[in-house]
Amino acid sequence: MADDSLRSVTVERTSLGRYEVRNARGGTMTIGVGEGAEFTPVELLLAAIGGCTGADVDFITSKRAEPDSFVVRISGDKIRDGAGGNRMTNLTVELHVTFPEGEAGDAARAALPRAAQMSHDRLCTVSRTVELGSPVDTRVKP
Repeated sequence: MADDSLRSVTVERTSLGRYEVRNARGGTMTIGVGEGAEFTPVELLLAAIGGCTGADVDFITSKRAEPDSFVVRISGDKIRDGAGGNRMTNLTVELHVTFPEGEAGDAARAALPRAAQMSHDRLCTVSRTVELGSPVDTRVKP
């Protein structure tokens, strides 16, 4: 793999059940376990799927017309499976996008279904990784 393929973040504990996430560009955010306003890791997974799909669709359709509204809703069910492990099922991405009347808006509306399909089938790294699966190597280091 090329050196520019590596992506990483650092998660540091700030208190019990609360963590600060930092990316290589200096961005930070806090996450929690659902006892406060912070996003939980599952909510971040949903946000990552929606953000990735939304960005793909936005870049494709906005070449034709600027949207009047653009909202992505992502949902799923957190379950305990037969093996006793937690996981998400029934992941759904809903794109609620409107464009202005006129030729440009018509072109953007026409491109919307194909853009969503392209994101799902090949563009969105996050949803493709979730759907296809990828091993996670967990290591403990001193």
